[in-house]
Amino acid sequence: MTQLRRSYIKRPLAPVLPEPLSAVCYARVSTRTQEEEGFSIPAQLTLLRTHATQNGLTIAREFVDVETAKDPGRTQFEAMLGFLAEHPRTALLVEKTDRLYRNLKDWVALDDTGVALHFVKEGVVISPDSRSTEKFMHGIRVLMAKNYVDNLSEEVQKGMTQKAVSGHWPSYAPVGYLNVRGADGKSVIEPDPVMGPIVTALFEKYTAGNVSIKALRDFARDAGLRFRSNAAPIANATVYRILRSRVYTGDFDWKGTFYRGSHTPLVSRALWESVQAELDSHLGRGHVRRKHTFTYSGLIVCGACGCALVGQLKKGRYRYYACSGGRGPCPKQYVKEEVLEAGFLDRLTTLRLPDDILTHLVDDLHTSDEEIAHERTTRVQTLAREQARITGLLDTLYDDRMAGRIPLDFFERKVKAWQLEKARLEETVVALQEAPVPRPVDAVRVLELAKRAAQLYVSQSAPEKRKLLQTVVQNSRWVGNALDVTFAQPFEVLADATTQVAALVAAGAPDSAVSEIWRRGGDSNPRYLFRYNGFRDRRDQPLCHLSADVGAEK
Repeated sequence: MTQLRRSYIKRPLAPVLPEPLSAVCYARVSTRTQEEEGFSIPAQLTLLRTHATQNGLTIAREFVDVETAKDPGRTQFEAMLGFLAEHPRTALLVEKTDRLYRNLKDWVALDDTGVALHFVKEGVVISPDSRSTEKFMHGIRVLMAKNYVDNLSEEVQKGMTQKAVSGHWPSYAPVGYLNVRGADGKSVIEPDPVMGPIVTALFEKYTAGNVSIKALRDFARDAGLRFRSNAAPIANATVYRILRSRVYTGDFDWKGTFYRGSHTPLVSRALWESVQAELDSHLGRGHVRRKHTFTYSGLIVCGACGCALVGQLKKGRYRYYACSGGRGPCPKQYVKEEVLEAGFLDRLTTLRLPDDILTHLVDDLHTSDEEIAHERTTRVQTLAREQARITGLLDTLYDDRMAGRIPLDFFERKVKAWQLEKARLEETVVALQEAPVPRPVDAVRVLELAKRAAQLYVSQSAPEKRKLLQTVVQNSRWVGNALDVTFAQPFEVLADATTQVAALVAAGAPDSAVSEIWRRGGDSNPRYLFRYNGFRDRRDQPLCHLSADVGAEK
């Protein structure tokens, strides 16, 4: 590895930043609280403007989003995509990977624009001309950012499940209840004095007989039952969900598990069971759910009409797949499961990562977790400041009430709202502190998966094969008599590079040409050698020049 690194460093340096000469800046914060506190938007824009000035780039537009990036559809992000589509020679400047996207859909959308992406704080530039290793490493970092969000969500869900085990409803109060602060300081639910009796009446009226869901909806609307969030009148589906929800008995179901609750019921268990029996009696027959027994059902679409291929059992033992025909008549082609299995295996064999490249990428990954941990610490500190601010507001509110400066109803309403917000902040802090930081080992597992995908596919059971395909495959189609498989990123980058290498080897190309597929050439931007070598100087700045013996300092 040392020799590889030295020969790489000795390549001649190219100009620091080629065209394009114009750029857009993108900054994002995860919550509106961060924006109000000036948490990071000004710092991000200052960093990006400085980068543009130092590298001769003219900033054409600046886009700022203040909302979560877990789900796609951010307002300014969408506007930026439209701008870049009209100006393809424009570079995109962003602080770091997780400021730009935390879901794979955003990544694909930006990749389609073909613009150069400058991750200023990470010292990385990704463009269509980047080498396979650069694109693959970029994909790994996107997966690590997504993994961080997923881990945080898992920790939140874990805390909610623990709350359910203790007998407390773990989420926002359902219709007919209110979130309040319990004697132990935890958020619990209690009957809404206005909406609760209306919910109880819905159950009683339905068991009386000869009443439809629509009639119950009209009754609830006339009685004043509304959605708490926007005061909109409830719909038929809401009435049905209320009648089906066990939470009104004092018990509840959470994530498919029954829990004995500790809150006050709105209806008796006997009344609820009677309503369930009545609802069940109106269900049509023939809607029997079958356990999934086919490995590839729903993973492949028909190339003719776009519907999913579903499994069928012939003569009790032969497994075939055919188009579901969900969009009308389709000339169904039956294909054996063994044919699909061979097709996936053939495609998975293209995921081959050379040992020396794998070792080098792993070496890079072990430098990436420090900044993530620092950001989490900063976020926890910000949330703590917000908690302290709310505590101060509650103290002031109490003083104003004692002095008679505010009415009782206003005092109680604001206390409930601020206490709930404070509880939400506390839960977020706990989740942040308990969520495992995305470690290099998480990304290393992705690299190992890429290397061993075909081997694992052959040796695993049907459910595990399905899980593996859901991880590495973006979409697959049965076209004619062949299986067309597209990998999810970054696995598609790896497969393309492997295919190029195989073609060069078959053509008798020299080793240098084959090596060029994986390793950066001199035409890449030398200002960002950190992209491949993983080194930074002690001021945390990208190194512009590396000597032959720098490999010892990591």
